[in-house]
Amino acid sequence: MAVVLAFVIGALYAAGLYMMMRRSMVKLIAGLVLLGYASNLLIFTVARLTRAQPPLIPEGMTTPPEPFADPVPQALILTAIVIGFGLQAFALVLVKRAYQAVGTDDLDKMKATDTT
Repeated sequence: MAVVLAFVIGALYAAGLYMMMRRSMVKLIAGLVLLGYASNLLIFTVARLTRAQPPLIPEGMTTPPEPFADPVPQALILTAIVIGFGLQAFALVLVKRAYQAVGTDDLDKMKATDTT
């Protein structure tokens, strides 16, 4: 399963970078979304998440019984999802405003309008 996830993560990174190198600003944001998904999957894979018991310590013990789920990667992913969503919403508003001002979402044409 880890090999399949490695290929999926690699494909998401490749697709995200490819989309970010396109001229359209909408494709740039789609590339950012794909990079965010790939990063989240990478953290999940590196953390070796397993279907296990929650990390609760029963009475009379000092550590949770094995196997237990590590809550730190889950907290990191939840934080990354919220920050990524905020970044995507902000970027979409910027793209909409830039399109209204310039009339195109092509980055090369936007550079040409800066000098006039």
